[in-house]
Amino acid sequence: MVRALAWYGGFLLLTALTGSVGQRADPLTLPAPEYAHSVRLDGDIILGGLFPVHARGERGAPCGELKKEKGIHRLEAMLFAIDLINKDPDLLPNVTLGARILDTCSRDTYALEQSLTFVQALIERDSSDVRCASGELPIFAKPDKIVGVIGAAASSVSIMVANILRLFKIPQISYASTAPELSDNTRYDFFSRVVPPDSYQAQAMLDIVTAMGWNYVSTLASEGNYGESGVEAFVQISREVGGVCIAQSLKIPREPRPGEFDKIILRLLETPSARAIVMFANEDDIRRVLDAAKRNNQTGHFLWVGSDSWGSKISPVVQQESVAEGAITILPKRASIEAFDRYFKSRSLSNNRRNVWFAEFWEENFVCKLGMHGKRPGSPKKCTGLEKVGRDSSYEQEGKVQFVMDAVYAMAHALHRMHRDLCSGFPGLCPRMSNIDGKELLGYIRNVSFNGSAKTPVVFNENGDAPGRYDIYQYQNTNRSAEYRIIGHWTDHLHLNIDAMNWASEDPAVPISVCSLPCQMGERKKVVKGVPCCWHCERCEGYQYQASEFTCQLCPYEQRPDRNRTGCQPIPIIKLEWHSPWAVVPIFIAILGILATTFVVVTFVRFNDTPIVRASGREMSYVLLTGIFLCYFITFPMMAAPGVAVCSFRRIFLGLGMCFSYAALLTKTNRIHRIFEQGKCSVAAPRFISPASQLVITFSLISVQLMGVFVWFVSDPPHTIVDYGEQRTQDPRNSRGVLKCDISDLSLICSLGYSILLMVTCTVYAIKTRGVPETFNEAKPIGFTMYTTCIIWLAFIPIFFGTAQSAERMYIQTATLTVSLSLSASVSLGMLYMPKVYIIILHPEQNVPKRKRSFKAIVTAATVTNKLSHLASERPNGEVKTELCESVDNSTASTKTTYVSYTNHAI
Repeated sequence: MVRALAWYGGFLLLTALTGSVGQRADPLTLPAPEYAHSVRLDGDIILGGLFPVHARGERGAPCGELKKEKGIHRLEAMLFAIDLINKDPDLLPNVTLGARILDTCSRDTYALEQSLTFVQALIERDSSDVRCASGELPIFAKPDKIVGVIGAAASSVSIMVANILRLFKIPQISYASTAPELSDNTRYDFFSRVVPPDSYQAQAMLDIVTAMGWNYVSTLASEGNYGESGVEAFVQISREVGGVCIAQSLKIPREPRPGEFDKIILRLLETPSARAIVMFANEDDIRRVLDAAKRNNQTGHFLWVGSDSWGSKISPVVQQESVAEGAITILPKRASIEAFDRYFKSRSLSNNRRNVWFAEFWEENFVCKLGMHGKRPGSPKKCTGLEKVGRDSSYEQEGKVQFVMDAVYAMAHALHRMHRDLCSGFPGLCPRMSNIDGKELLGYIRNVSFNGSAKTPVVFNENGDAPGRYDIYQYQNTNRSAEYRIIGHWTDHLHLNIDAMNWASEDPAVPISVCSLPCQMGERKKVVKGVPCCWHCERCEGYQYQASEFTCQLCPYEQRPDRNRTGCQPIPIIKLEWHSPWAVVPIFIAILGILATTFVVVTFVRFNDTPIVRASGREMSYVLLTGIFLCYFITFPMMAAPGVAVCSFRRIFLGLGMCFSYAALLTKTNRIHRIFEQGKCSVAAPRFISPASQLVITFSLISVQLMGVFVWFVSDPPHTIVDYGEQRTQDPRNSRGVLKCDISDLSLICSLGYSILLMVTCTVYAIKTRGVPETFNEAKPIGFTMYTTCIIWLAFIPIFFGTAQSAERMYIQTATLTVSLSLSASVSLGMLYMPKVYIIILHPEQNVPKRKRSFKAIVTAATVTNKLSHLASERPNGEVKTELCESVDNSTASTKTTYVSYTNHAI
């Protein structure tokens, strides 16, 4: 809609100038014959030119101060290029190029008015209603027919002018307009440019920001097509590529109010982490932004990234060297044209009268005044005309000179090919080129390809854009001077020499401009909603590791996080070592027990036929000693490294030793109980009390245990497992996998349960036979043994199962189990056999045969004893003892212990 209004306004202005709406107009007011504000060169083919010779005016004035570099240098570059083309016999031979160059005054509306000059020749005039004051018909000066336009500089000016030129099919080639909007071939189909669009520049600047590691930046744009479209392209590409977030996007007003730039600096400081400022602004705005940063004491804080409007210009950084230090700028790849330097330095007031603004340039450049009509009334000195550019004033070729010349040459090459095709062999312009078709010329322009003034290829794509080629600069303040230095280039991708960069701080490291610092290893990013470059770092806890930048995952059950939590590693596997204190004590007890058991066995074998050994029941004693030995022996398989063989030994011998011991003791106590219970009713001996019967009963009880073990082997063959849950601590660094046999607590209870059942049963019989005199049997020692054993296993149960959740579970349970087994064996060994060994070794005189008693005498003695036990509660102790002695054997007065053997009595 805005462009339509602009076109319509242009038509209204055009019709007003031509008087086509029927109004009278004075022909002297028409701009066609007025050349005071334009440069005109005659020629066979006329090219238009638009240059910002003057800055934008203030307070309503259309034009302001002269622009020496961006205006005069560029204008002279076009004139110089035309001179070279006209002298070139191979390019447009016999055809002379002319020019009509206008001043845009850096204002789009003023440029629109000026550009109407280019289309006057294409408008048919109706002069029937126009009369001079004398009544005569006016004579109109024939306007120059413009076949193509070189310019403009600013994108906003080019957009405004392009809307008019496309209506009249006049091709346009810009040397400096870079707005991405101009790449729209449907709206600006007659527009081309020899500089790359800002979409390439925005990509290059994004690549620079990314290479610096800056992911949090602010943007700053001058109001207008160039600044706004440049920032828009940068933001759009950054969103598509990702990795860079925009903290703020600020705009510099076209007509800034006082204090506006200080407000902009304060706004930028609201996000202090975003130190990098991407700028698409004109040089005047750049200079004022730097000055505001300096006033607000922000020297060294901001990291400037400037577009080609900053480039390598000196004017934006004059007296702002400190605050501009470290600024990275971009500029289309260019070269200084030495021939132009020689040409421009040779220009003087006398040989350059064709440039109507050169006199004004002379005054500005040499700070002098030319006569009474000079533009500098306050100048203290007069110009002599003998001053020389580069000798009496500083000179540096303006950066767009190369592109101005390339634009002129692109138009000339297109005309040359058109002339070759339409006027083949015809000297000069042929009739077919007398009225050049702009659309046809546009086709030739888009197909040109030649090496430009800097020896770089000049080509256009389908949208009329030049390829992207940029030099990357940094403004560096060395000890001697401040200057722009090339630090890289961009051609489709970035080449940057970071080592060649200098910064305002003494730290050689690249300054940071990030919202959040990178997370440490083992930490994940928790992104702030809506701002992907800002995050909080969260540590991967427990058994989690950093699976990606944003996630933590649990390690597999058999693994734990590594030191940096960037991966998982196997959990160390441990087992009970022989040198562990938890193993040393049980092994020491077991060794002592084995030695003691071996000593008892050897003693019994050595004195196998002595009365004490025979009275103990040799067969059952050896069975019991075997069980005691196995109880000690099981300690070693329990401490050994788990394996199939070790696990098999554990299953077999864990309950077998107790089974041997308590099966033998149960058989003994049961035999005693049956003998004396039988004696209450009859003097006949009970059945199955012979040694052979006792062995059969004992091994029958043992076979139940062996059968259970066999079933266990078949249903679940022994194997090892690694238990990672037993020592899975809160801190993964302390977690361990325990190598163990696959014996669950339930299996352990079942394995020991049968032996414990035998032990409890044996204890019950021991209690029942507690009244049998110790003179006749081992009932009381067996009773004490069982009572003590029960106490040991009652203590074992809470210790074993109460430590199931302990990190030291394996050590505590294994040690508790083995020590309990050893203590049980030690109690049996100590109470049942050590007294006998003591007599056999130290008092052999007591180990002598005594007279044998008949079974009847034994039963009679037991019956008397039972009767007396009832009297014990009714009489004094001395009377009971006296009666007992008299009743048993009046003829025996000896106090020595008498061992009575009844093992060989017949049933």
